[in-house]
Amino acid sequence: MHPFHAHCREALDAIQAQGRYRRFTQLQKQAERFPQYRRPDGSPGGNPEGSEVLVWSSNDYLGMGGHRVVIDAACAAAREMGAGAGGTRNISGTSPAHDALEAELADLHGKAAALLFTSGFVSNQASLSTILNSLPDWHAFSDARNHASMIAGIKGSKATCHIFRHNDLAHLEEMLRAAPAATPKLIAFESVYSMDADIAPIGAICDLASRYGAITYLDEVHAVGMYGPSGAGVAERDGVARRVDVIEGTLAKAFGCHGGYIAGDASVVDYIRSCAPGFIFTTSLPPMIASAALASVRHVRGDTGRRARLFERADTLKRRLTAEGLPVLPSASHIVPLHIGDAALCSEVSRRLLDEFAIYATPINYPTVPRGEERLRLTPTPLHTDAMMDQLAEALTAILQPARRAAA
Repeated sequence: MHPFHAHCREALDAIQAQGRYRRFTQLQKQAERFPQYRRPDGSPGGNPEGSEVLVWSSNDYLGMGGHRVVIDAACAAAREMGAGAGGTRNISGTSPAHDALEAELADLHGKAAALLFTSGFVSNQASLSTILNSLPDWHAFSDARNHASMIAGIKGSKATCHIFRHNDLAHLEEMLRAAPAATPKLIAFESVYSMDADIAPIGAICDLASRYGAITYLDEVHAVGMYGPSGAGVAERDGVARRVDVIEGTLAKAFGCHGGYIAGDASVVDYIRSCAPGFIFTTSLPPMIASAALASVRHVRGDTGRRARLFERADTLKRRLTAEGLPVLPSASHIVPLHIGDAALCSEVSRRLLDEFAIYATPINYPTVPRGEERLRLTPTPLHTDAMMDQLAEALTAILQPARRAAA
């Protein structure tokens, strides 16, 4: 046996022993019945084959993935242009849908230009590594809770990396002050942190960037479509979008489609377009996906009621679970984390919710969150009803209260 094969087996055995082995759950989305999914015939579990499951962990935050406007746009584009893009943007993969979507996203964020990528992960990894390899002696300042894609982009560069404590402005300033004054600097951070459900002080970080000559790179993937008057994100909500140099977002969460993007100064965006291998050598988004995303962005920008309903639903779920004495973690956002604190128990709670109550809530374990902070991550949408919340609260109470009594 090759040593690598042995390593794989040993590592997987260790992950299983720690209770954090990841198993995919087979769930079939139902466009017209979201957030009710189906368990496909023959899937493992305690429910009858083909039964419905109430999903509480989708990142389709607004339920736009099943919206008729979005589906119709995708179908029309597929009939006209086919399924795939046929190449990279430079070869044969640029269509009017790509250009129109980039123009729409630039306008959404009040920036001069935008650039599409095949995913949010790729947009962060490619953009950050390209920026940080552009000049000698870059210093990158990264929030300790940043996305893995941002970390990958920074580590894939030659920049000196400084990790500041999560949302800790004093620590960030201490690091900025200690860095050589003449070196180029970049601060990378998120708006909504999806596992902690808190929000960065964007304006204050921009103040520090101005004071120490840094550019700002803001990941808004868990905020675009939801926050601000037109859904452009927390930076728009806080009135500071113009102060952020590069805004990164996704089309795969609140917009219900697929793909990632950046928006910013025209020369910066063009430089990344011209130099980022993750963009240049990747087949572009299928035109039908770009068309669906364009329809979604245009719809969401004007659908203030949908955004208001999302936040009302999130607030209602927080109150409902708290009233039952369930361990809801503090949340300043639309995300509702429920603390479990043990990897094996977290996976077991998720399994029992699915098998006994036909409810799906993703267990979040290390390394996504630190050990001891394992949790269920709940994401109510505008389509989750009061009855669904009652069902969830009753199921969680039935599972967790006996476990707490046993632990006590």
